[in-house]
Amino acid sequence: MIKNLLRRGMPALALSVLPLLATVVPAHAVDGQEPFTSALAVSAVRETASLFDGIDRIRPAAESRDGYVRIAFKHWNSGRLPNDGCNTRAEVILEEAVEQPEIAAGCKLSGGRWFSPYDDTWVTAASGLDVDHLVPLAEAWDSGASAWSAKRREAYANDQDTPTSLIAVTAKSNRAKADKDPAEWLPPTATYHCTYVTGWVETKLRWGLASDERELEALLGLAEDCPGATVTYETVPVDTK
Repeated sequence: MIKNLLRRGMPALALSVLPLLATVVPAHAVDGQEPFTSALAVSAVRETASLFDGIDRIRPAAESRDGYVRIAFKHWNSGRLPNDGCNTRAEVILEEAVEQPEIAAGCKLSGGRWFSPYDDTWVTAASGLDVDHLVPLAEAWDSGASAWSAKRREAYANDQDTPTSLIAVTAKSNRAKADKDPAEWLPPTATYHCTYVTGWVETKLRWGLASDERELEALLGLAEDCPGATVTYETVPVDTK
């Protein structure tokens, strides 16, 4: 049923599907240091498609939370730059700062300014932020990560190689979201819905995660309000399994 619904929405958008682009994920250099190459920084193929086509590429499957524990995903590891004293969470907060905070020993942050797009709110203290997994860890488990290796789950939980995986938002909005999918929760800021949905689809495709029927129907309905929206993603290669 889902596939038929999706294809009914496809004709006008099918022409907007862009060709596949070969790319290499770059390593990152900071202050003249040698670039730190993450586990994901290897050759990958970047794909761009309409949002409708992206939804159609997600594998439909029933979801199960059997056996889930949050510690199955080793998160907030040493980060992309393991010698900077900051973990993944702190590095995301630093990357997304509109005004950079002061950094003291032990990666203690003071000052700074951030914008939380979920709830259209300015934040002036890092302690007021959570770093959200756009597709929550529990949702990833339900959608296929239960069968992954511990190494791949750690890579997922600390994925800094794409801007859609991790996002700094207010603690209040992140905790309201919890582990809900777009059929159950959307950011309070309606103008952010299309960005949120495209990021959700990109993350599911990047990691080869499935979606259940209710989630796919919700994504399709939301896509109707995002004319011309596209998804761009690089599938995480198998050598991170």
